[in-house]
Amino acid sequence: MRNKKQSSSTWKRIAVYALCFVIIILFFTYDPFSVEYDKNLPVIVKETQKAAVAAIEPVKIERPALDKDLYDKKMEALANNAVLGTSTASSTLSASSTPVISKPRLWPAKAAYPIAGAILPFNRIVAYYGNFYSKQMGVLGEYAPDDMLAKLMSEVERWKLADPETPVIPAIHYIVTTAQGSAGADGKYRLRMPSSEIEKAMKLAEQVKGLTFLDIQNGLSTVQAEVPVLKEYLKLPTVHLGIDPEFSMKTGNKPGTVIGTMDATDVNWVINYLASIVKENDLPPKILIIHRFTDNMVTNASLIQTVPEVQVVMDMDGWGPPSQKKQTYLDVIYDEPVQFTGLKLFYKNDLRAPSTAMLSMQEILRLKPKPIYIQYQ
Repeated sequence: MRNKKQSSSTWKRIAVYALCFVIIILFFTYDPFSVEYDKNLPVIVKETQKAAVAAIEPVKIERPALDKDLYDKKMEALANNAVLGTSTASSTLSASSTPVISKPRLWPAKAAYPIAGAILPFNRIVAYYGNFYSKQMGVLGEYAPDDMLAKLMSEVERWKLADPETPVIPAIHYIVTTAQGSAGADGKYRLRMPSSEIEKAMKLAEQVKGLTFLDIQNGLSTVQAEVPVLKEYLKLPTVHLGIDPEFSMKTGNKPGTVIGTMDATDVNWVINYLASIVKENDLPPKILIIHRFTDNMVTNASLIQTVPEVQVVMDMDGWGPPSQKKQTYLDVIYDEPVQFTGLKLFYKNDLRAPSTAMLSMQEILRLKPKPIYIQYQ
């Protein structure tokens, strides 16, 4: 038992050292706060939200009653227990291998059955991520809208071919509150996007009959302060939420100087807030995406409490060579099950030296558990 724990501890230390090296490179070569914006833009207010929402004709979502037997079958398939290795003869990870592990059976995660109309696990979501004001924060700002949507739908078609048994839904994952390198008038180191930009994200999703995710990098603010700002949008059945602990600066540090953190209490607050919106507006379940690539980004993860009104996805969004991404997935996703899992792919950063390739779809589908949410940046 002691040797097993020592081996696990050694792997953890190696992963941490590798991550620290990558982060140092990131801070010197990549500016996550390069949002080009007009400082006179108004913050979101309730009246403009209502006007923007009124301009959107949301995609109609069918709400069939939950088939629990089918749900259990799909969850077992996602768990991918058949790929759990029993040999520990080799500890070498390569870009083309799936780590062979000897771990307890943790998946499917124990979680509440959803209410009618649940999107997961019956569909896979493939999302494009970013902010329209920045070419460096993701594909949403890097390409013209028509080109971006064409690329997104090309990825959707590839995922349909890679996993024909799982329908694919496209999504626009828009950073609606961006962490900032400057404090701003209120000292919160975050900027809220105007309603016109949020409406743009929703209309783009509408064009491909997809979903919209509104993502929060709260800086020195809190999710308790930022999520309610989006309430009018979250009343729409096709609008969902993402929260990013990396830029939740509980220590008071400026975003980008250290990796931020959220606790299970923060996540549970968001889950309960979303659940109240679902109940008040008779909606299908909301999806909550939580970004994570270190243990401390989400503390006390085992205390996250799922509810029927919200489907929780823990999204591994670190970048690097395939072997490193697989190991991080094991450490921070497999080892701490919540409900569903996701994986972020970086078109550029995943190819930074020494990496020579992104994770292939086949490699991703061999992960344990299989990610049901795929995000491209």
